[in-house]
Amino acid sequence: MTAKKGNEYTAYDKKHQAEPDEVAKRVARNRARREMMREGKVHKGDGMEVDHKQQLALGGSYTAKSNLQVVPAAVNRSKNKRPSK
Repeated sequence: MTAKKGNEYTAYDKKHQAEPDEVAKRVARNRARREMMREGKVHKGDGMEVDHKQQLALGGSYTAKSNLQVVPAAVNRSKNKRPSK
């Protein structure tokens, strides 16, 4: 099995990322990060990410401050983000 390279996913990605619900999600994530940057909790290039305490798939809020925390990127990406079935 060969890995796909280059622009093989480009058409799908552009279409998917342009969908209104995906745009709204991206805007909300960017807004949450900017707010944390304004508060001095996270800085560009520091290896930290804004994490949602309650999974979005389980009803967590995108921007409620009570649902946001700053964690190292490795920790955030190692979490199981999908609810168990």
